[in-house]
Amino acid sequence: MAVIRNHRELAGVIDHTLLSATASAEDIVRLCGEAKEWGFAAVCVMPRWVELAADILNQTKVHVCSVISFPFGADKTKVKAGAAEDAIFDGADEIDVVADLAAIQAGDNAYLTREFREVLAVCREMKPAAILKVIIEAAALDEAQKRFACRVCAAVGVDFIKTSTGFHPAGGASVEDVKLMKEESGACRIKASGGVRTAKDALAMLEAGADRLGCSASVRIVEEFKAMAGRT
Repeated sequence: MAVIRNHRELAGVIDHTLLSATASAEDIVRLCGEAKEWGFAAVCVMPRWVELAADILNQTKVHVCSVISFPFGADKTKVKAGAAEDAIFDGADEIDVVADLAAIQAGDNAYLTREFREVLAVCREMKPAAILKVIIEAAALDEAQKRFACRVCAAVGVDFIKTSTGFHPAGGASVEDVKLMKEESGACRIKASGGVRTAKDALAMLEAGADRLGCSASVRIVEEFKAMAGRT
């Protein structure tokens, strides 16, 4: 990741995230307003809110991202592909799909490859193509499982490998996981998500190799960075 020189550059690699099951329309309007004000890369919302977010962010540079099979990843492949297609039709530019964790833990290459290919095919057949990020829930995996999941993602050619949902009791992103994932990611980029709450956290993830960050504390993070930069 290139050196972050100012708060606008930091904002430009953050997915401003709100995935609470109790989020309201007013919350989504606020989220999108903050994304426009600060220049975040995307807003990340539940499928329920994609259409509203897309309407608000139309004609802006902020992308709309939605999560699929969130947070467990246990839906059948055809359900994931169908949900991804539905979200894109509603206006999503990016899809964050939770991988089947049982398949990762079992080392089931065939199942994961089929799952990733089918969801990626949906993303690629859109005009313009939607970006696909695969969430592997790294904190819940051992090293061999993490490396395996990343190798499958790289072989299929997904756009990003994402550390975490932020909802698993095992935890969220870690610097060590980002470094490991970067080693195995091939041409895939890395998104660190879950527990990135401060400017220090954000910069550490980027230094470790993350290309994108998923944060719910996005505004506080860029405000902290702006204040830090002002003191130097």
